[in-house]
Amino acid sequence: MKFLKTITLPILSTLILQGCGGVPEEKSETAGMENVFSVEEVLEMVAKENDVTRTLYTKAIVGKGKAQGMKFDEDWRKDDVEAGPLPALFLRGVATSIRKGPVPLGLYLGSDFPVNAANKFEGRQAELFKEIKVDQKPKFFYDEGQKLHTAMFADLASAGACVTCHNSHPQTTKSDWKLGDVMGATTWQYPKDSLTYKETVAVLNSYAKGTVDIYLEYLDEIEAFKESEKPEIGIKWPEEGNFLPTAEVFLDSVKKLSSYETMKHLVAAK
Repeated sequence: MKFLKTITLPILSTLILQGCGGVPEEKSETAGMENVFSVEEVLEMVAKENDVTRTLYTKAIVGKGKAQGMKFDEDWRKDDVEAGPLPALFLRGVATSIRKGPVPLGLYLGSDFPVNAANKFEGRQAELFKEIKVDQKPKFFYDEGQKLHTAMFADLASAGACVTCHNSHPQTTKSDWKLGDVMGATTWQYPKDSLTYKETVAVLNSYAKGTVDIYLEYLDEIEAFKESEKPEIGIKWPEEGNFLPTAEVFLDSVKKLSSYETMKHLVAAK
């Protein structure tokens, strides 16, 4: 059984936008054509969605899953590796999905002590990251070279799984990470300085689709696991045993945790 086609885009839109009474309807045909959000507002919205999703995945799937004997590995896609994606690779999967889609939203994770040297901050981002490590506040700037509006958000060591993995990785450049440390920053980019209502919804749905894509890819990988190691996929979570939630259950939990603040912004613009 394959899982990669079990969530359709209409369901995805409902999962990410439903809540607080449902998805707001447009007042007129032109309502969605007006620029109503600054790029900073939109990137903050999607960054908050990302914080909730990654924290849930890191703590409830990776952390609790490891306690049940589940494995998570950077080589999780290899045929001979029965494991799921580490949190940083989960984010990379989301970014890859977004890049393949029509929405011009950029996403990547960087640090001053990355495991992968290619993720080391340079130039303006390296300067702003020094400030983020002190105040943990978002930083916004316009990247003249790429012609992209850019936002950086602190990425914290929110779970023991993050600390253990980075401290023990053979390529680590820092082995004394602690819970709560600013390990890096998620960087988001978009070409326009303001977005319409429809463009904003498209950005949020692009991120949600990326989350679904990488999680479903993980569930699909599980199909090749040995029967004795294969988690049961359904409504239960790893804290209850050798279980994993379906994509619908996972995304529904994300929605419940994050949709209120997002919906406040969207409804206010209507």
